[in-house]
Amino acid sequence: MSDLRYPVNLQYFAGEKTEKATPHKREESRKKGQIFKSVDLSTAISMLAFFIYFRIAGGKFVEQLAQMMGIFFNRDLSMGVTENTIHRLFSELSMQVLQLLLPILIVALVIGVATQIVQVGILFLPDQLMFKPERLDPLKGLKRIYSLRAIVEFLKSILKIVFIGIVAFAILWMNRQSITQLASQPLTESVRTIATIVLNMGIAVAVSLIALSLLDYLYQKYDYEKNIRMSKQDIKDEFKSIEGNPQIKSKIKERQRQMALRRMMQEVPKADVIITNPTHFAVALTYDAEKMGSPQVIAKGADLIALRIKEIARANQIVIVEKKPLARALFHQLEIGDTIPEEFFKAVAEILAYVYRLKGKV
Repeated sequence: MSDLRYPVNLQYFAGEKTEKATPHKREESRKKGQIFKSVDLSTAISMLAFFIYFRIAGGKFVEQLAQMMGIFFNRDLSMGVTENTIHRLFSELSMQVLQLLLPILIVALVIGVATQIVQVGILFLPDQLMFKPERLDPLKGLKRIYSLRAIVEFLKSILKIVFIGIVAFAILWMNRQSITQLASQPLTESVRTIATIVLNMGIAVAVSLIALSLLDYLYQKYDYEKNIRMSKQDIKDEFKSIEGNPQIKSKIKERQRQMALRRMMQEVPKADVIITNPTHFAVALTYDAEKMGSPQVIAKGADLIALRIKEIARANQIVIVEKKPLARALFHQLEIGDTIPEEFFKAVAEILAYVYRLKGKV
């Protein structure tokens, strides 16, 4: 005897979001801007590229900077300072600064765009740029501040600070001997040593942040998958809505019709004869005495399709016979794959005999 004191609410379980999102749900979420990515990963990779660039081209960068400053401070202003000279001076300085910073900006742009494309792909959502009053709702703002995601972001920030501190301390500790000797070295050598230590520290910090960001990426993916989960009822409703959409239905039928037409046209070269009503109908027949009891329809069509069947037949040197009543009757009474019924045996047999005589088979 079943225990009915604790009845099971099947509707409740049907509404639980336990199923993975369908491709259609994923596509709809993407169109709404619901995607997963790790901003920390993009930042860390950009930082690594930035420090590697300075590690490789830092000497040339410092050279160009020193040369630019030398030209600026050694400029002869004995002829007087006017508005034109000041304007010319700062125009030249601006161009030199732009030339100096342009490689850095290009590296930052390329790395930033590449990391976004790798994570998200190419995505353009103009709707997300439009003003929406509900975004100014203070209650929703408080919910975001005190949500689980906000707590996770806070813990991530603390973890990043700890990581950066540990890595920076480790780099300084490994270079402690070089640091203690800075006071006894020439100024240029000291600056070079400090720059090398700072760049090595930056690269090490960036690598450690990339490792940490990979964990963040996995968490973002997990959180995204959890948020777009569907219930069994959601999947059923989605299937009904897709199947019930007249546009989708018509597209599916059109695709199926095109595929069936393509397959049928591929069979036309196998025909023994094409029976036509000169302008309206065309029926392709084939017959193999060893395998078939009677001839079989392998293709048929009206108007433009009939014209296409005849074009393929001519290209493959298949005999075309004009028999208006027979072509009309075969087209309307038989489907593709049907064998010729007894009432048409005599008429079709005469045509096949004529075709075989033309081909020298009889």
